[in-house]
Amino acid sequence: MGSADETPAGHDSAKREALARRLGGAIAGRGCVLVTGATTGVPNLVSRSVRESGGLAVGISPGANAQEHVGAYGLPADAADVIVYTGFGKKGRNVINVRSSDIVIVIGGGLGTLNEFTVAYDEGKTIGVLEGSGGVADRIRELLEYLNKAAGPRVIFMDDPETLIDACIREFERGRVATSL
Repeated sequence: MGSADETPAGHDSAKREALARRLGGAIAGRGCVLVTGATTGVPNLVSRSVRESGGLAVGISPGANAQEHVGAYGLPADAADVIVYTGFGKKGRNVINVRSSDIVIVIGGGLGTLNEFTVAYDEGKTIGVLEGSGGVADRIRELLEYLNKAAGPRVIFMDDPETLIDACIREFERGRVATSL
């Protein structure tokens, strides 16, 4: 989950692109499927990296069909290997993104990413935060001081995409084993 804004204020675009590419490679390299918003910006960079690395990217569109996806929302037709058209708008799409994911990774981001984080947090998802990627990702520690969920999810903070993916997979697997006993 990350900013669709192509040029977010205060972000080092070269660093952001490098982190996104590494994150996509790590996702594909661990055999994970990427679920993203079928959008521009960071999600598009990660999606392209996943596909270049031999992985699968599934995009969840806010539009009801390809024409609305591209025409009304201005989103790329080639944002993922498979695009699911929901017709639920951006916030509805965000809920589907989170609920369709076992692990939620936050990289950079703005208001939409914050929305995805809060849905994931409320639903107890395994959440990884790529620190140093700017935006919402670099503010989540502060937010957690105010969010007090007794059985809240494990939020993992790291500044290395590969290590973050590995830690999130371990945490997810640990939770899956604990709930199946």
